[in-house]
Order: sequence, then structure tokens, then C-alpha cells
Amino acid sequence: MATRTEPKIKKVAKGKKISAWAGLFFCLVLAFYFFPKFLSSGVSYESVSVIQTEEEEEKLPVIPPLDREAYDAKLIKVANNPVPKEIPEDPDNPTTTPVETKVNLWPVKTEYPLGGALLPFNRIIAYYGNLYSRKMGVLGEYPKEEMLSRLNKEVEKWRVADPETPVVPALHYIAVVAQGSPGSDGKYRFRMPASEIDKVLAIAEEIGAIVFLDIQVGLSNLESEIPVFEKYLKMPNVHLGVDPEFSMKTGAKPGHTVGTLDATDINFASKYLAHLVKENDLPPKILVVHRYTQKMLTNYQNIKTHPEVQIIMHMDGWGPTAKKINTYKQFVYGEPVQFTGFKLFYKNDLWDPGSTLATPEELLKLRPQPLYIQYQ
Repeated sequence: MATRTEPKIKKVAKGKKISAWAGLFFCLVLAFYFFPKFLSSGVSYESVSVIQTEEEEEKLPVIPPLDREAYDAKLIKVANNPVPKEIPEDPDNPTTTPVETKVNLWPVKTEYPLGGALLPFNRIIAYYGNLYSRKMGVLGEYPKEEMLSRLNKEVEKWRVADPETPVVPALHYIAVVAQGSPGSDGKYRFRMPASEIDKVLAIAEEIGAIVFLDIQVGLSNLESEIPVFEKYLKMPNVHLGVDPEFSMKTGAKPGHTVGTLDATDINFASKYLAHLVKENDLPPKILVVHRYTQKMLTNYQNIKTHPEVQIIMHMDGWGPTAKKINTYKQFVYGEPVQFTGFKLFYKNDLWDPGSTLATPEELLKLRPQPLYIQYQ
């Protein structure tokens, strides 16, 4: 009897042991589910999820909010307005000291830009040209290393001249070049291939520079040309330039007469850029408008500004410094839009005997101080 009942006792004991382990395991599962912090290694599933999200967010560019107080203060400084002079007291009313009142055109009152705006906190120093041509500007005149070395020297000059304003280097590339021949579509312009634009972007990346794509429409128009470069303009470091000189609304060949753009054209470009900024969560774009005559830009007072776009009216003429400054006063200072630029020609500005290239110190005396300096 004993020998027959022993296996049954062992079997029962074994079954009880398995049931005990199963129950303990079940309790541990419940405990882990309801009290994970006490049974885990110190990191819950929730905290792991948060860490992964933060790592993903670190990959996205962080656009800081705009400091409006600092923005306003910098605008006033850049305006470079003279200090108001006190008028002598009225002898019949010695308790009052009238102050000379004069309306200043600058700074221009516009909407505040979105966070991440480069202007007016920085000054942009750009090299202009096209990689296909040594005659269109310094960007294509020299081999890459020499060109970048020259640009860096100009950047350093401005850092020394105005240490309170950080300098951003830029490559201003002519992406649509006006032509003397009509081309297959009769538009008298040639669009640069993507391979050339990619080269400029790669060069800019080497020095942490931003890029401007410049458009000379010829007999075309901005509505047709700007969208061609949308994939580039969606990049946060790529901005836009438009050149009225080669916008031939009369049908004349580019280069024979000075062309023109109207406020409606600038508004199209600005609105287009603003849309890209909003749709792609980008920092504000910069729109450079070349100008050196009255008729190059019509109805300037109708130009609309947007928080997503910063407009630079760029003094583009060449010649002796005194002549250029006079042009700046007439058509840039006298017809304010938002920000200003000034162009320097290494060769054309020196054609007149005794002429010298304007220095940073001279240009910083202008009203307003230009925040975009372009070298050709």
C-alpha cells in the first residue's frame, strides 16, 4: 500500500508547487502593471517614451521667440537719427524748454517679425555673382578657396567696425540671368541648372553662410520664375533677390535700358515667401530688391510687409562714393520700406581717378545704417 500511495503524494505536492509559482507570477504581473515604478529598474515605459520624443525634437531646428524690446532698441540704433537739439528757452516763459521736433522716416513701423528673424540683429555681408562667369561678380571670379578667403576678410572688417552687430556671411547667386538673345521661349533669360545651385549651397555650408537666389526676369515675370526654385526656398538658409534693372516690361532687350518692377511685383514675391514660411515652419525669409533709380521701383508706398518676410531695399549703383551715398539718400532713405542695403563694386567704383571703395566706417554713418552689404 505504501509503495502505491507514495507516487500520488509526490504528484500532489508537485502540483501544489506549480500552482504556488503560477500564483506568485500572476501577482508579480499585476504588481508590475499597477506599480511599475516600484518594480522596474527606475525607468518606466512612460519616461522612455518621453526621452525618445525629446531626442526626436532635438533634431528639429529650434526657432527662438522674438525679443520685441531688443528688436525696437536695435531698430532705433540702426536708424542712426541725429540727437534732437534743444531750442533756447523762451525768455517770456523760462519754465519750458522746447525741443526741436523733426519727423524721422526711420525706423519704419511694420509688424513684428516672427522669431528667428536675422534682421536687425545681424548684418549680412554677401559676395555676388555666378559660377559660370568671371565678369558678373566676385563669387565666380576667383577659385573657391580664394573667393572664400576674400569674403572672410570683408566679414572681419565689419566685425571690427561694428562689434555690437554680429556678421552673417552670404553668397548671392544669380539663379536667373538676363540674356541678350531671346532663347527658345523668347523670354531673354537663362535659368541656372540645379547642379550649379547645389554647388553654391555646398560652398556656403563650408563657412556657415546663407544663400540668396537672385532673379533677372528679362521678358518673363516673377510669377513664372520664383516657383521654379521653391524646393530651394523651402530651405531655412536660402533667401531671395529680385532685380528690377532686368525686368523689361516694355519688351525691350535686357541691358539696353533700365527695367522696372512695381509694388505689385514685390508684393507677389513677399507673399509667396510668406506662404512658404508658414507652411514649412521656417524662420523669416529675406527679400532683397535692387535699386539705384527712381523708376526701377514704382509705388513703393504700396509695398506690403509680412511677419514672415524681411524686405531690404538695396542701393545697387556704382561710381564714386559721394555719388552713391547721394543716390542712397534719394531712393533708399527717402522712400522707406523696411531695411536697407548697399552695394560695393571692386572695379566699377574705382573707375574715376582718385576714387576709393567705401569703408565700413563710412557706411555706418549713413541714415539708416545698411544691414546688407554686397560686394561684386
